[in-house]
Amino acid sequence: MERLTAVTVDFDTSHLLFPGIITVVLLLLGVMILIQERKRIAASGAYWQAIFTRMDKLRFFGTLAATLLYFCAMVPVGDIWPNTGLGFLICSVFYVFLVGMLFLHQRNRRSVIPVVLTALIAPTLVWWLFTELFYLTLP
Repeated sequence: MERLTAVTVDFDTSHLLFPGIITVVLLLLGVMILIQERKRIAASGAYWQAIFTRMDKLRFFGTLAATLLYFCAMVPVGDIWPNTGLGFLICSVFYVFLVGMLFLHQRNRRSVIPVVLTALIAPTLVWWLFTELFYLTLP
């Protein structure tokens, strides 16, 4: 009989557990909202059309594309250096930089330097915190 305190971890798929749980919970909540608010949602077409015509499409779709690229690239980059979290670190640096540059209104040296520093320091701090203090494996 296996002890109740024994834990086995499959490091190839362990990082997928919580994102999968969160995805299922969010999908269930979304379906519940759609069911509960179906009449209001069906009547809101003109409102959303006005929003879509006024929105900054470059920033909106650029952020979506950068986020998709970030999540798709993290595991392949991490596979180059397995179990080090460098996939997370490298992809996060590029992601923070890309999104920061996308939302800058003026791209001069004075406004770009904080974006570069943030892109280098924030993911590095999070990577160090997760790997060294919490002993979490990152892709």
